[in-house]
Amino acid sequence: MLERLSQISSHTRATATPVAAHPLDPLSAAEIKAAAAIVKAAYADKALAFNVVSLADPRKAEFLAWQADPEKIAKPAREVDIVALEAGVSGVWEGLVDLTAGKVTSWKLIQGVQPILTSEDLIKVELVIRKDPKVIEQCVISGVPADEMHKVYCDPWTIGYDERFGTDRRLQQAIMYYRSDEDDSQYSHPLDFCPIFDTETGEIIAIDIPPIRRPLSKRKHANFHSKAVEELGGYRDNVKPIVVTQPEGVSFKMTGREIEWQNFKFHIGFNYREGIVLNNITYNDHGNVRPLFYRMSLAEMVVPYGNPDHPHQRKHAFDLGEYGGGYMTNSLALGCDCKGVIHYLDAAFPDRAGEPILIKNAICIHEEDDGVLFKHSDFRDSYATTILARGVKLVVSQIFTAANYEYMVYWIFHMDGTIQLEIKLTGILNTYVINDDEDTRGFGTRVYPGVNAHNHQHLFSLRINPMIDGPENSVQMVDAVRDPNPVGSKENYYGNAFFPKATVFKTAGEAVTDYDGTTSRTWDMINPNKKHPYSGKPASYKLVSRESTPLLPKEGSLVWKRAAFARHTVHVTPYVDRQFYPAGVYVPQTSGEPSRGLPEWIGDGSANIENTDVVLWHTFGITHFPAPEDFPIMPAEPMTLLLRPRNFFLQNPALDVPPSYIMTTSGARRAGVTAVESLTDKASRLAFSETAGSACKCGSDCSGACGSSCECK
Repeated sequence: MLERLSQISSHTRATATPVAAHPLDPLSAAEIKAAAAIVKAAYADKALAFNVVSLADPRKAEFLAWQADPEKIAKPAREVDIVALEAGVSGVWEGLVDLTAGKVTSWKLIQGVQPILTSEDLIKVELVIRKDPKVIEQCVISGVPADEMHKVYCDPWTIGYDERFGTDRRLQQAIMYYRSDEDDSQYSHPLDFCPIFDTETGEIIAIDIPPIRRPLSKRKHANFHSKAVEELGGYRDNVKPIVVTQPEGVSFKMTGREIEWQNFKFHIGFNYREGIVLNNITYNDHGNVRPLFYRMSLAEMVVPYGNPDHPHQRKHAFDLGEYGGGYMTNSLALGCDCKGVIHYLDAAFPDRAGEPILIKNAICIHEEDDGVLFKHSDFRDSYATTILARGVKLVVSQIFTAANYEYMVYWIFHMDGTIQLEIKLTGILNTYVINDDEDTRGFGTRVYPGVNAHNHQHLFSLRINPMIDGPENSVQMVDAVRDPNPVGSKENYYGNAFFPKATVFKTAGEAVTDYDGTTSRTWDMINPNKKHPYSGKPASYKLVSRESTPLLPKEGSLVWKRAAFARHTVHVTPYVDRQFYPAGVYVPQTSGEPSRGLPEWIGDGSANIENTDVVLWHTFGITHFPAPEDFPIMPAEPMTLLLRPRNFFLQNPALDVPPSYIMTTSGARRAGVTAVESLTDKASRLAFSETAGSACKCGSDCSGACGSSCECK
C-alpha cells in the first residue's frame, strides 16, 4: 500500500499548459495553480492546505445557450470549487473562485463535516504506526519482533463513523498487516488490532483490540509474483500472443476532449471524485443531431462488509466520496491496461500546497472488435443467402486503486446506438486474521490458512441526466406481465398473452423503486413529446441492469443510514445544477443522522418529475462471498448495464455499417447456388460485398474471403 501511495503522490509534476478552451474541460495544471494563488492572496493570513481544486461545472442553461450560439453568447465563466483545511480550525473552508474574473466569489466555513482523504493524507499513516510505542507493543503481542516494525504495513481507511469520536477530528483507521519480505503480499498475514490515526495532528489516538487475540500467522506468505509462480510450476507456455493492429488508424476523431465516433459525439471530462464524466452526448441520425444525455458519471459507491464484530462494522468504504475515483486513478500502460491504437488523456490535481500534480494517461480511449453486429441466413438455399456485419466498439476507460481493490471502469459505445457501462473488480481481498480452531460463523471464508476474507458488497450509484431529444423527459418503469384474463376467456383463450406494463412516474416519491427479476423490470428515459411514427411509442433510452442486488445491512444500521442511495435501485429527482453526490458532498465520518444526499433532495416526494429536466440515480452492484479462487489476487469479475435505444431510431441504426459478407437470393441464383447444393461445396468459396465496392473482378479467387470486398453480378 505504501509503495502504491508513494507512486500516486509522486506523479510527474505538471508544467503550465494553456487555459482550457472548452467550458467542460477539467482544470489544466495552470488553472489549478492560478486558482490556488487567488485563494492564497485573498486569505494570506490563513495557513491553508488544499483538499480540492476542481472545475465547478458550468450551469446547464448557460452552457446550452453558449453551445447553441457560441458566436453571440459569452462562454460560461471558468469557476473552481475549493475545499481547504486550516490548521487548528474545525471543519472545512468551502470556496468558489471565478478564474475568468480572477477573484474569490464565495468563501465560508462548513463545520461538523470532514473532507475527502487524499493520497498525501493516506500515506502518512504507515509512517507513524511503525514508530508509535503503543502500536509497537501490540505488534509484539501479536508476534512481530520489535526490531521488525519496518515489515509492518497498513491500509489506511476512513474511520467511517465511530460514535466515540464524532466528526470534529479527521480520523483514519489502520488495517494492519505484516510482510516477511518486502516483495511479499501482506494480505496473507493480517494483524488483529486497529489503530485510530488523527490525520491533522499525526498521532495515534486509540487502538481497537479484540477480546479474543489472534496471533500472527507463521505460515508462508501467499504471493503472486514471479518467484511464487515458479514455485508452483511456472507460467503457462501455451499462451500465444494476440496482436491488435489498425493499419489505417482509428475511426474516432478527437478535438480537444470532444470525441466523434460512428455518429456519436460527446465530451470526456474527469474530476477528483467521479473520475470519468461524459457530457453532452449526441447522435447524428442521418444529419439530424439528436441529444441523448447531458451528463453521466459514477457518482458514488459503498462497500459494506458483513462481519458484525467490532470494529468491522466501520468497514463500509465510500470509495468515491471518501477517497475519490480521480485521486486514486492509475497511469495506464499500453499493452497492459489497454491494447491497440490508444489515445490517452491526462489528469491534473492539486497537492496540499495548491501545486498541480499530473497523472499521465489517466484515461484510455481505444476501439475493439465487437463480434457479430447482426446476421441472418435463409435456409431455403442452404443458407447461401446471408448477411453478416461485424461491429466495432469504442471504449473510454480508467482504472483506480482503492487500497486493496482495483476498479476498472469502461464506458463502451456500440454501433447500434447502445451505450454500455462495464465495471471489472480485481485486486486483493480485504483480509483479517483467524485462528486455526475458529469458526467464520458464515460471515467470511477461510481463503488461506489463518486468513479470513469477510463477506461484502460493491454497490455503485450511476447518475444519468437524460436529454432524450430535448430537456423535457420522463421516466417510466416497464414490467413484463401476464395478461390478467383467465385461460379460456375470449381475451386470452389459450392463456399465452403477456405484455409490457409501463408506469410513468409523476413525482419523485413514486420513482423510488427496486429491481424485480420476475418481471424483467427495466426503466425507460422517455421524451413524451416525441412519438415514433411506426410504434406510436415515445422516443426513449432503456436502462437494462440486472445486477441490482439490494443493500443487505438491515434498516436502521449504520451503513443503511449513511448510504441512503443504496436502499433502492432507482431514484428520480428534478435536475438541479451541481447536485452530483447522492450520499452528500462531505461523506467521511457522517453519522447518517440525518441521511444525506438523496433523502434530502426527495423530501416528501411531491416534486414533479414528469415531462421536465430530470436526473435518474441507479444503484447496481454485486454481493461477494469470497472463495479461495479469489486469493492471493482476484481474477477480474465483471458487471455491466446497458442504455439501449427504444423507439428512438426509425429502424436498425447500424444498417449502414459495411457488411463483412452479403449475398442476396438473386445473387445466390446468379452464382449457381441451389437449395440442394451444400453451402460448403460452393457458397463458402464465394464472398460478396454488394455495398463496399469492388476489390476483385468476377472470376478471380474470392476463397475464404469473409471480410474481403468482392462485387460480382
